[in-house]
Amino acid sequence: MVKFKDYYQTLGVTRTSSQKEIKTAYRNLARKFHPDANKGDKGAEEKFKEIAEAYEVLKDPDKRQKYDTLGNNWKAGSDFKPPPEYGGGGGFNFDFERFGDFGKQGGFSDFFDVLFGQTFGQPGQQQQAGRGAAGGAGGKTFSQQQQQRSGPAGAQAARSDRMYDQEADIELSVEELAKGAQRTLKITPPGAEAKTIEVKIPAGVRPGSRVRIAGQGMKTPRGRGDLFLRVKVKTHADFTIDGDNIICDLSISPALAVLGGQAAVPTLDGPVKIKIPAGTQNGRMLRLKGRGLPSSKNATKGDLLIRVKIVIPSHPTDKERALYEQLAELEKAAAPAGTSA
Repeated sequence: MVKFKDYYQTLGVTRTSSQKEIKTAYRNLARKFHPDANKGDKGAEEKFKEIAEAYEVLKDPDKRQKYDTLGNNWKAGSDFKPPPEYGGGGGFNFDFERFGDFGKQGGFSDFFDVLFGQTFGQPGQQQQAGRGAAGGAGGKTFSQQQQQRSGPAGAQAARSDRMYDQEADIELSVEELAKGAQRTLKITPPGAEAKTIEVKIPAGVRPGSRVRIAGQGMKTPRGRGDLFLRVKVKTHADFTIDGDNIICDLSISPALAVLGGQAAVPTLDGPVKIKIPAGTQNGRMLRLKGRGLPSSKNATKGDLLIRVKIVIPSHPTDKERALYEQLAELEKAAAPAGTSA
């Protein structure tokens, strides 16, 4: 039976504390109990692990919400078994009674794994910087891969190293999502001097995915953890993202909507002309195949979806007004008796 952990108590915050307050508490405690500042002190090392685990949960709104569903009646150290409706957490189906001593040699606790499973990463794919390979081969979790490679001991080591990974945000343009990017970053890993590194962002990453930079995290007994860059996307003047597709708006005149013709639209490779069918209605979606983002699953590309907006002139010229008046007269004459055009 595992023991309940009060993550709020560990960080010295309350359930109503803001994310900023939680982050500040974590930073202060991590600085105080960091192994580099307490060499040879096993107690400080264990405390540091507990702090890291608590922050891993409380910094993530989804994990924090899931943890909070357990309620506030539990006491730290009490025997814990999740309620049947809790639903488990990650990539494994746990046999709770046989969970045993798995993971006792360091890393996140059994309690953490019971709640969240041994998944590694965030929604979306993980990418290896400079390799373009998915971090989870075949859709498997990191810990599953470790078990396949080296058995339970490998999985325990993987879990132990997880807490030494670092995360940071990287903001990319839509064009960089499609074509990849090269960035020069200045980083200061915990326990190391500041340095400059070159990072290659592979094409095909998505908002919310993470790019892994091996060996640039916190110092561990076996080397260093990894640095994970969380991908965020800059607001684009023309495009929004919808999975593998991108969407843009195209403004056309009433005349072009009625008669049809050609119009220029932006793409990731520059403007191109497309055909506007006669009788196009406001809000119609036109499609340019293969002009979207590279698929994260295969070699294909998504599409460019063009949303048509018919724009009425707000300040028509005298000639335009005269022509619209003629059109109004035609519509009025064509309207059935007893109706208004």
